[in-house]
Amino acid sequence: MPTQILMPALSPTMEEGKLAKWLVKEGDEVHSGDVLAEIETDKATMEFEAVDEGRIGKILVPDGTEGVKVNQPIAVLLGEDEDASAAAASAPAKTEAAKSVPPAKQEAPAGAIDSAMQSIRQALAEHVTTEVSKPGHSRVFATPLARRLAANAGIDIGSLRGTGPRGRVVKADVEAAQAKGPAPRTTERPTARPVATEPAAQTTPSGIAPLPDARLFYKSEDYEELPHDSMRKSIAKRLLSAKTLIPHYYLTIDCRIDTLLGARARLNEMATKANNYKLSVNDFVVKAAAMALMRMPAVNASWTDNAILRHRHADVGVAVALDFGLITPIVFRAEEKGLVAISAEVKSLAERARAKKLKPQEYEGGSFAISNLGMFGIKNFTAIINPPQAAILAVGAGEERAIVRDGKIEAANLMTVTMSCDHRVIDGATGARFLQHFRQFIEDPAAMLL
Repeated sequence: MPTQILMPALSPTMEEGKLAKWLVKEGDEVHSGDVLAEIETDKATMEFEAVDEGRIGKILVPDGTEGVKVNQPIAVLLGEDEDASAAAASAPAKTEAAKSVPPAKQEAPAGAIDSAMQSIRQALAEHVTTEVSKPGHSRVFATPLARRLAANAGIDIGSLRGTGPRGRVVKADVEAAQAKGPAPRTTERPTARPVATEPAAQTTPSGIAPLPDARLFYKSEDYEELPHDSMRKSIAKRLLSAKTLIPHYYLTIDCRIDTLLGARARLNEMATKANNYKLSVNDFVVKAAAMALMRMPAVNASWTDNAILRHRHADVGVAVALDFGLITPIVFRAEEKGLVAISAEVKSLAERARAKKLKPQEYEGGSFAISNLGMFGIKNFTAIINPPQAAILAVGAGEERAIVRDGKIEAANLMTVTMSCDHRVIDGATGARFLQHFRQFIEDPAAMLL
């Protein structure tokens, strides 16, 4: 009996993916372990291997198909004595596969999309203004306040020239008409177009009303539309959920890094051809955060509905900016690693992240995260927590500032960091004590050896 090859779940959170490329074709013999296709998830492109042996009878989902659901049939595998007719008989899922193609991929009648968008724009305008139709005249839009003032003053609003956005009649236009005196009314009374009843506001699962589509406010020729890829969709979904469902609060502290910069310079000078490395300030930040997490295990935790999970190791995620989004690969057991090992690992993870070669286990989970924008000259900022973590540290640029010490003004290199905390897990005093430990390790890197 033919076997259906299903879209695999390549990570615990994967719900759908893009079938980027088939590496076999119909009629090919395959064996267990052979690579069948490349699957693009929201974070990486991964190879999909065969589990069973047989011959590819029919490919149900073509190359480049996006939004293929996990466990959806994507091909049919034939046994030793089965032919192509058996594959055709077992391929009803092809129709469902076609349905999974995003609407943007399906053809629409000429002009249908522009017509639909025009209707939506018109409907939106009717919710904000009243439209008046007049034989032989163009449509007139007015704000509710202007319409009410005109009715009370006996002014034909259709005779007014609007000065508001897109020619809308506003309060000032009615008041100007009142100052000029009553205008002669035409023999043809404008027919008031009934105001559309506004539909009940739809809400998201979190109870928040969705924002209107930005395309409603612009002409299609005034912008370029860039369709979302799977990574951007995932980022939007996760960050919206994190920001609306996690009770964030923020703690900011300045760290003096003069000693750190001196230690970094000396260590980089000690690099040899055999042990070549170049430490960055961020490498010290990762190590200091890991050591502070060991001092404050209450911060090294995750929230669940039934319990708080205290992690035994400091698995520190480091945010990496990509041309097509953002990813946070993880330095596992960072508290056990030296600065050179952390530096090499972060560089390797960043390179593979930009090539979309990371494995899910390298970027999913973690107990803490660091987002560093100092290299862009950003002084300070706040970051959104990346679940299931309960905190993220936003690191700004180190810069020379004037400080007062022992009653005297002196120059010092300072770095501002801001920690976003999940208040369900981390109380304010707990977060503050964590930052005290972090600052101690940053200001005196030798303390990380204790």
